[in-house]
Amino acid sequence: MKVLLDVDRKHEETSVTIHCSEMNDSINDILNFLNERKTEFIIGKNGEEQHILRPNQVHHFHSEGDSVLATTSDGTFKLKEKLYELEEMLPANKFIRISKSVIANLHEISHFEPSFNGTLAVHFKSGGKEYASRHYVGKIKEVLKINRRATK
Repeated sequence: MKVLLDVDRKHEETSVTIHCSEMNDSINDILNFLNERKTEFIIGKNGEEQHILRPNQVHHFHSEGDSVLATTSDGTFKLKEKLYELEEMLPANKFIRISKSVIANLHEISHFEPSFNGTLAVHFKSGGKEYASRHYVGKIKEVLKINRRATK
């Protein structure tokens, strides 16, 4: 991979352009790193108080009715963002959609447990539990490289 850096006071803003023949893990890592920088804080509301949350502090995001909630060690906070907006702005190497209504922080998951009809029970270090729907189980296994087999 060739890296070019052009530092010049004439540039009004910083821009990053990646030229590649195809997407690969290295390119994804770079994009995730850059996306992580743009989402440093999320504002969560608890009653009338507004709290500054760092994405890495959040165990999972889930929708409840018309609201999106972030669960942390300090409690649950209501967010203004929608789940699909969070999914776009959070780094894909740290957060994964596990169901239509839940995005989980991979670093806060303690273990999985097979459940009935092909779903997975996702247990968090905090003691909480959410269910991964069948639709997302394959993606979870792919990201975590579960059931990988050596190819000969």
